[in-house]
Amino acid sequence: MALRHALQLVGAVGRRGCCSQPPLPPVLLQALRSVAGEPNVSVVEAVRQQHGHDESMHRCAPPDAVVWPQNVEQLQEMVALCHQHRVPMVPFGTGTGLEGGVNAVQGGVCFNLSHMAAISELSVEDFSVAVEPGVTRKALNAHLRGSGLWFPVDPGADASLCGMAATGASGTNAVRYGTMRPNVLNLRVVLPDGSLLHTAGPGRSARKSAAGYDLTSLFVGSEGTLGFLTQATLRLHPLPEAVVCAACTFPSVRDAVGCTVQVLQAAVPVARIAELLDEVMAGACSRYSQLELPEVAMLFLELHGSQRSLAEQQQQAEELVQLHGGSVLSWAQAPEEREQLWAARHSAWFAALALRPGCQGYSTDVCVPISRLPDVVLDTQRDLRDSGLTGPMVGHVGDGNFHCILVFHADDPDEAQRVHDFTERLGRRALAAGGTCTGEHGVGLGKRALLREERGAAGLAAMRRIKDALDPLHLMNPGKVL
Repeated sequence: MALRHALQLVGAVGRRGCCSQPPLPPVLLQALRSVAGEPNVSVVEAVRQQHGHDESMHRCAPPDAVVWPQNVEQLQEMVALCHQHRVPMVPFGTGTGLEGGVNAVQGGVCFNLSHMAAISELSVEDFSVAVEPGVTRKALNAHLRGSGLWFPVDPGADASLCGMAATGASGTNAVRYGTMRPNVLNLRVVLPDGSLLHTAGPGRSARKSAAGYDLTSLFVGSEGTLGFLTQATLRLHPLPEAVVCAACTFPSVRDAVGCTVQVLQAAVPVARIAELLDEVMAGACSRYSQLELPEVAMLFLELHGSQRSLAEQQQQAEELVQLHGGSVLSWAQAPEEREQLWAARHSAWFAALALRPGCQGYSTDVCVPISRLPDVVLDTQRDLRDSGLTGPMVGHVGDGNFHCILVFHADDPDEAQRVHDFTERLGRRALAAGGTCTGEHGVGLGKRALLREERGAAGLAAMRRIKDALDPLHLMNPGKVL
């Protein structure tokens, strides 16, 4: 049942999408306007529709109103008002999620946090900075230019950093720099009753702590179901002295994945490795980005370090690539060459959609232990062929995470059912291999059944008790995760 619900939602209108006047209590709307100002509260249908969906395949479910708090104090006041009136609340960052996390399936008020965009508490010596939800990863790195520091977690989209914390995002640099979870040091959270919580204590940015429960990790990946993340204190990293990247070709996906495993086992200090493209995706990216790439299995890899160390790393990487029958097309060191290569990888979603114009896309998101990766990838490719589906493969296989971008006609019941069946099999294949149903996109609307299978009855019960303790009225982003 994990995706059946999702497939039923494709292309339809939201629960209240046809309503010209949303059914919020007039006294609440008036109170919200008195706090945020008339221009920062909207019940216009087009605005509500815009805020009722993300980049996923899930049906648009618009909120009853959209508000734009200008600061944390305004947010606290408006959250307290919604709590008083028992009205659901949905956080909204940039809307780039892939699991329906912003869809207001029970109506209520959507809080667009993009106007809260302060960058503060930058400490070059401590390698840390604090950002509000309106700050995206590109904006932060532009702000850091000249400091010798950067924030490396890169999910592809220019997402809100607090949104990335809320979904537990990852990306191409995770092999060396980690996911969002170890890179978040503190969170300022507005709880569902309007009260304020600093998960590591006000003003604290220590790299480690043994003081009590790890509240920061609790909220990282909570997908807006426990509170509003209104500031994230992030761990920064030194910019590498030199960077070089390459595209490597292989006879098969098995060879590419096998090379990935051996590079990791050999402890080659790569920053990005095994940004895998299967044969179909390599051809799609080549055509979409107008690059002359061969239509064979490919790995993109990137090395960071000093000029002296890079030469040794390149030699090690080339030897391991050749050992698995592969070849390095060329090494790119100039920034514009590297950007062109990675732009092709980051455009994989649109390249896949271009294979079948007018079709819907859905991205799977499983992650398995590295030792099980070759077999799971090969079984998945075989399943795709047997199912007759278009599903080019791409992934951060250096940490066991890969995606099939399924491109299908949403109005074809037979094809939609095959997508549903394949996705269920893939999720359970990952679970059987000791993996997870989602490596970085989150649970959202579509993976709740698989979450139950992954965590078990005791795990789900513990999560529900946490939810009940922090949000007893179940007003925060209802219908998601649990």
